[in-house]
Amino acid sequence: MTQTLATRSRLKIYKASPELYDAMMVLSTAAAKDVDPALGELIKIRASQMNRCAFCLDMHTRDARKIGVSEQKLDLLSAWAEAAGVFDDAERAALALTEAITELGHAGVSDDVYEDAAAVFSDRELGQVIAMAVTINAWNRINAAVRTPPPRR
Repeated sequence: MTQTLATRSRLKIYKASPELYDAMMVLSTAAAKDVDPALGELIKIRASQMNRCAFCLDMHTRDARKIGVSEQKLDLLSAWAEAAGVFDDAERAALALTEAITELGHAGVSDDVYEDAAAVFSDRELGQVIAMAVTINAWNRINAAVRTPPPRR
């Protein structure tokens, strides 16, 4: 069953609550510190795909292209686990962790997923990857709740 978007306009949340936007930007900046920018964009895009956040997908795919993420990686990102040889070990671990955080169920993040990520990232890097996945999920949920549209180009 296809869900249709409401025709009624929703809250312009960042205008109504600018401190929310400011706080999210502080969190985003902190989460991105010391994370490879290309890896960061892959994390943001994958979570945004899963959360169906058109605004974030539009923004982060454009940002990824600007910093040189390959079209092949962008094309295969939704099937990264099946794309042998396209994503390196760090990318695969970060994407698995991002998916686990995004789909956080009753079991939480499995030990296997966590241990795979811990094996390729330092403690600092692992903390940053976790923070980045959590942050983009927050952005996705805010934008999905108010249906922030991608800009018209």
